[in-house]
Amino acid sequence: MAGLRTKFYLDKRNAKWLGVCAGISDYTGVDVTVIRLGFVLGTVLGSGMMLLAYWIIAWMAPKKPGDLYDRDPDQKKFWQSVRASPRRASRDVRARLRDIDRRLADVETYVTSSNSRLAREIEQLR
Repeated sequence: MAGLRTKFYLDKRNAKWLGVCAGISDYTGVDVTVIRLGFVLGTVLGSGMMLLAYWIIAWMAPKKPGDLYDRDPDQKKFWQSVRASPRRASRDVRARLRDIDRRLADVETYVTSSNSRLAREIEQLR
């Protein structure tokens, strides 16, 4: 499943023409307007190679599956960060898991300690 989320796709849903700029925007996380302006400037100032590259990308890249990020918009940001920097993304996930583990250990320590107030509250609930 991660392979589907880390590939480059043409984004036909947000496309103006063939979806290449929208796909680049989705892949990198950069605003699509900046990508489009860069493409137009590169085409006008360049020798037309940008247009050729655009056509080649549109011909070779697959279309984005429709339900890739529909459930959770936070997934889109997460997978963009994975594509941009896999090491940083894995480091962030490990840090979150360490934090969760630390908090669970604190809860376990609190519950298993000889806390008389907690013991009274538990006895009152029974």
